[in-house]
Amino acid sequence: MSENKLPRSIVISGTGLWTPPESISNEELVDAYNAHAALYNRKNAAKIEAGELAAKPESSAEFIEKASGIKSRFVVSREGILDPERMRPYLPERAEDELCLQAEMGLKAAKLALEKAGKKPEDIDMVVVGASYLQRAYPAIAIETQGALGIDGFAFDMEVACSSATFSLQRAVDAISSGAARAVLVINPELASPQVDYTDRDSHFIFGDVAVASVVERRESCSADSAWEVLGTRAKTVYSNNIRSNFGYTARAADVDPFGPGKLFRQNGRKVFKEVCPMAAAHIEDHVREAGSEPAEVRRYWLHQANINMNNLIAKKLMGDGANEERAPIVLDRYANTGCAGSVIAFNLHSDDLQPGDRGVICSFGAGYSIGSLVVEKIAL
Repeated sequence: MSENKLPRSIVISGTGLWTPPESISNEELVDAYNAHAALYNRKNAAKIEAGELAAKPESSAEFIEKASGIKSRFVVSREGILDPERMRPYLPERAEDELCLQAEMGLKAAKLALEKAGKKPEDIDMVVVGASYLQRAYPAIAIETQGALGIDGFAFDMEVACSSATFSLQRAVDAISSGAARAVLVINPELASPQVDYTDRDSHFIFGDVAVASVVERRESCSADSAWEVLGTRAKTVYSNNIRSNFGYTARAADVDPFGPGKLFRQNGRKVFKEVCPMAAAHIEDHVREAGSEPAEVRRYWLHQANINMNNLIAKKLMGDGANEERAPIVLDRYANTGCAGSVIAFNLHSDDLQPGDRGVICSFGAGYSIGSLVVEKIAL
């Protein structure tokens, strides 16, 4: 486990949230999936009758909401996802001299974060892009975004599945603490929809697209009216196969379909729930106490937004009878699971109402397993 007690005052001075203009409701998604399932079952009727293939079961909006708490999700492009014969988004390939889609998404969130923090590109000297999925291996999306913003410094990508945002925030804190950077722009552009298997009833509803960004800097350079001082960071990883994505370039060398069965996102949801909830609750509890507070006293928890039942259980373990949606806000009903961005979305939308001295925890957890957290306190400047 990695812990960081900070020798200098480091703050999150601004965040930005870019939401795609298009969304898909559970009902729309279910209609497309059920139409696809009917086509599949008719096409393979003989093999299904012979027991060689399993028929695709129907889905329902009620099933989705009960299982996850999700009601809708934002996507970069609805086109194709709701076509029963396609069942994947249509995202035209861009020329190499054009800004890639993921960089474009991140750029929009980055500009909002810079504006809120009162910063210009010349004030930043490090850019980190952390995401569950990266559009390409290289050149880094972070370097492309750095170039588009005109930032003089260095940039890199990192991927720790759904903990990429908290892990990248920690790298920003570490860089400032060591003196390697004055101010860091952390960007989390989650382009998840291309990785969704919309033909699978158990996972076709889980993910949405979004981009968030955060500015991290020293307190003495912060020009915002208020900010969030980072009191400590903590990270932990434990290997597990229960959440997995096998899509990769080596498929061509193995002579297999890179988009075939098991290559996109899949999980053993029951095992994840059983194993991650107590692990995350214990991680947060220890971190909060290490920072000098009791879990029940923390004003707000901005938790990873994967499943409402997981969040409610973790909140109950931390706050007991005091747990409620005001203290542990839910955004996945509108955004769905947005990979690593969920806890930062919740922080962006549900932090302005808190008062100086109020403490909170930004925490994500996901594949790996991986858990990352930051204990923060609102300060007036």
